[in-house]
Amino acid sequence: MDDNARFKAGIEEKLAAGERLTFEDGVGLYETDDLAWLGRLAHGVRTAKNGDRTMFNVNRHLNLTNVCSASCAYCSFQRKPGETDAYTMRVEQAVALAEQMKGDAPTELHIVNGLHPTLPWRYYPRVLKALKETLPQVNLKAFTATEVQWFEKISGLGADEILDELIEAGLESLTGGGAEIFDWEVRQHIVDHACHWEDWSRIHRLAHQKGLRTPATMLYGHIEEPRHRVDHVLRLRELQDETGGFAVFIPLRYQHDFHDSKDGKIRNRLQARTTMASPAESLKVFAVSRLLLDNFDHVKCFWVMHGLDVAQLSLSFGADDLDGSVVEYKITHDADDYGTPDKMTREDLLELIRDAGFQPVERNTRYEVVREYEGPQTIGERRAEPQSVQF
Repeated sequence: MDDNARFKAGIEEKLAAGERLTFEDGVGLYETDDLAWLGRLAHGVRTAKNGDRTMFNVNRHLNLTNVCSASCAYCSFQRKPGETDAYTMRVEQAVALAEQMKGDAPTELHIVNGLHPTLPWRYYPRVLKALKETLPQVNLKAFTATEVQWFEKISGLGADEILDELIEAGLESLTGGGAEIFDWEVRQHIVDHACHWEDWSRIHRLAHQKGLRTPATMLYGHIEEPRHRVDHVLRLRELQDETGGFAVFIPLRYQHDFHDSKDGKIRNRLQARTTMASPAESLKVFAVSRLLLDNFDHVKCFWVMHGLDVAQLSLSFGADDLDGSVVEYKITHDADDYGTPDKMTREDLLELIRDAGFQPVERNTRYEVVREYEGPQTIGERRAEPQSVQF
């Protein structure tokens, strides 16, 4: 038996025994060229946890402002005050947009923003309260840990008090952003804000103590190496051991700028020396993450960043959630021309999941089941239906 065969046998033995994989195991999994083997292992873990169920929700995204004090190297969303397409919504404008969303009957509103240099702290709980009054049945998932740390800076308050005020205003979950890659070896080259692992973990820990269930993310496919990805997810695994408050892990695929923004600038300073992750690499990230994160119930594929084909394939590589209907996700669509739609309806998502061979399950922000749908047709049922033939 050669070294590769011994490694694979060892991994299979550990998984069969319920033994936790190590950092070295994770690096070794990234080094393997056997993608089918990786997928089989990850799918086994996914099936043991969630069967053939694939979750989704009906959500909308709202970005209150793209004005940002930071200039992160990978970000095409941020604008500086006075730039041509910089914007900041008044509370009344945000409410008007929320009114327009009612027809889609969303169950979640996802809100992330730039770190605006002059907006007062009180704007944020005020806009949340107004949005909750407008959409009382909708869960508000808002703000990254980076934003919460920014609120600390501009308000003079601590995160504990800030979270209390936001929860009172209607907050039901933080978002998972601001994580990028935690290792400082990479992080110092890609982010331009002061929120790093110590503060990101502190703020999510506080949120979990207050009963919030939050997502965790990882931005991959830029200048990081596999060892940095493994380190990242193992930090999350350790924090999950402590709090149990993470609902889902979301790998986010780094994006290039495929076209100039409206003012002709390319803001992504990494793309001249990076290539985006291939579909095979993305599937490997899903599989390895699923195998390492034994204490996370769910792994999500955010289809906007991966494309619909990879999203469907990811469901056989460890993922069991496809996010939601989204509608106008400016942070990605300001960067790419990748071909993903702005919007997927509930029916679109049902078809996408069934076509991949899984049962759709609609959820809310806390991953509680809203409705279970019929699963995919069997091959026999498909063959029984008359097929149209075109000449």
